[in-house]
Amino acid sequence: MINFTSFHGTVTMISDFMIGLNGEGEGCYKLISVDNGHGALVNFVVSPTTYFVDHVIVAVGDRVTGYYDANAPVPLIFPPQYRALVMAKDNPYQNVKIDYFNSQLESSDGQLRLNISSYTQLLLTNGQPFTSNPANRNLIVIYGPTTKSIPAQTTPYKIIVWC
Repeated sequence: MINFTSFHGTVTMISDFMIGLNGEGEGCYKLISVDNGHGALVNFVVSPTTYFVDHVIVAVGDRVTGYYDANAPVPLIFPPQYRALVMAKDNPYQNVKIDYFNSQLESSDGQLRLNISSYTQLLLTNGQPFTSNPANRNLIVIYGPTTKSIPAQTTPYKIIVWC
């Protein structure tokens, strides 16, 4: 199971990242450096399969959150270098939560419960409609206001199912 963990900060650098010795994938992989403003720096390796919320283009100076699998192996270097699974650019009108949601549509950390409405878009990462039950899956949830209850409840704008 993926253990989604995130790092939030400002993009300080974007550069090409080479994989392999013979230039395989040249230009297809990027290294995005993110500084949280409190002395912590992380490099995210962004691949063609990294999902960008709302398919935004990220530039130096943007505030972003990078999500990665905390259980995945990482090289022992500084700054830490993680394979980005999902990148989200800050948007004052929406929140993003990436987690496993159980049969009650409650996140694994118990912080958010989803109330799906007929207006909630259910999509796959490729943009196609998802027509099954999103429960018991890894989800990328885009939502606005929440209740002040524990867990907080929301009616999401969009749910992207991570198959």
